[in-house]
Amino acid sequence: MSNKAQEIYSQVVCNLSPTERLRLATLILNELVEQNLSIIEQSDTWTEQDQVDLASFSLQYAASIFPESEETV
Repeated sequence: MSNKAQEIYSQVVCNLSPTERLRLATLILNELVEQNLSIIEQSDTWTEQDQVDLASFSLQYAASIFPESEETV
């Protein structure tokens, strides 16, 4: 994170209420969408296979920590 952004965050944003922080984040993100900036590189996006792998791992992990033999409430 740049020093300028860190300074603004520390001096201004941290002092805002959670509601005001969310409002600020919404304003910033909406402005970026309106500008239609292409700041996301294609290499940073998840492929369909990445998503399938994540879902598979998540299900396997859930099954390992919640075995069927345990009684659910």
